[in-house]
Amino acid sequence: MVAADIAWMTMATALVLLMTPGVAFFYGGMVSQRNAVSTKFQSYVSIGIVGLLWAVCGYSLVFSGDTFGVIGDLKYFMLNGVGEEPNPAYGPTIPHALFMLFQATFAIITPALITGAVAERIRFKAWLVIMALWSLLVYVPVAHWVWGPGGWIAKMGGLDFAGGLVVHMTSGYAALVAALTIGPRQNFKPSESNGFSAPMVLLGTALLWFGWFGFNAGSALSASGLTAMAAGTTFFAAATAMTVWMLCDWYVHGRPTAVGAAVGAVAGLVAITPAAGYVTLQASILIGAITAVCCNYAVRLVKQRLKTDDTVDVFACHGVGGTIGTILTAVFATKAVNGAGADGVLYGSWDLLRANLTGAAAVVAYTMLMTFIVLKVVGHFMDVRVSAEDEEAGLDATQHGEKAFIF
Repeated sequence: MVAADIAWMTMATALVLLMTPGVAFFYGGMVSQRNAVSTKFQSYVSIGIVGLLWAVCGYSLVFSGDTFGVIGDLKYFMLNGVGEEPNPAYGPTIPHALFMLFQATFAIITPALITGAVAERIRFKAWLVIMALWSLLVYVPVAHWVWGPGGWIAKMGGLDFAGGLVVHMTSGYAALVAALTIGPRQNFKPSESNGFSAPMVLLGTALLWFGWFGFNAGSALSASGLTAMAAGTTFFAAATAMTVWMLCDWYVHGRPTAVGAAVGAVAGLVAITPAAGYVTLQASILIGAITAVCCNYAVRLVKQRLKTDDTVDVFACHGVGGTIGTILTAVFATKAVNGAGADGVLYGSWDLLRANLTGAAAVVAYTMLMTFIVLKVVGHFMDVRVSAEDEEAGLDATQHGEKAFIF
């Protein structure tokens, strides 16, 4: 084992864990003040629920064994056999337990991302059940397809460095299904925002951007040159997307907004995630710019044209951004950056594009179908949506008996 790798991966694990509170602040500032606590708590609680599920069976089903390229087995049930010795197939220079913890933080943040699409109207008890079932039935299989031993997308040649398919596309398309299934808020007005704290959104963005260096650079699983490249592409994609998004808002609405710039930065981070360790620094700038324009338009399309109440634009940011990033990975990837990857379209090969498009289509179809089934099954046994009276009063008071601020 390598001490530098262990130190860096321990730090990267802590950085990615910080991203879930980052999501909480990011979303919490974009809802009304009477729903700030509930929106944050829906993200925070994933650390407990999904963290425990990961220990019981989630990690094992993703990273041990293989059944037809679809799912793993229970070799590591209750983390049996996961200890100080490295796992030769994953992170051979770090303890197996550290790799498991690093992956746990990915599993935790993914369902937390969905909450923004149904904020201000989902019942907390129902969300706990939905989150647990969704993690086991959607996140776990897709993670095995892409990263697990024998996963069919990996065997086909698909590449996802840090979670474009696994994290962002699953959460983004699940968010769209959830928003459509549960329906809009009572006071939903597509052209208006009821976010109560732009500074809170900026704080959440800062935590996310900070943590994303662990998310992407940590996925190199070592303290190496590839780690530095992934950190560099992460920064420049986000910086470009933030700037281009601000300019788009300025052109369309006549003024730039702090919240818009923050959302743009996150969209850039989302898109570079699958590509971070496969593309050049120059390509990351192009990825950030393309993503900002596309996702900025997607926000307006979803809410104003399609009248879909995705409260904080989860689909437009993570679903669309993750899809663009997955496709552009196959365009800009080069073995000059990562010899373990593949050359993309710009370097003379179309194989990666075919694999990533096939994988993306499968992930979208599976995620949307299973999310709809989970929501309907849970809805058969309990109310998924709060009552009209509770929604009007706010979920902070009615679901938790708390307030964001007491003056």
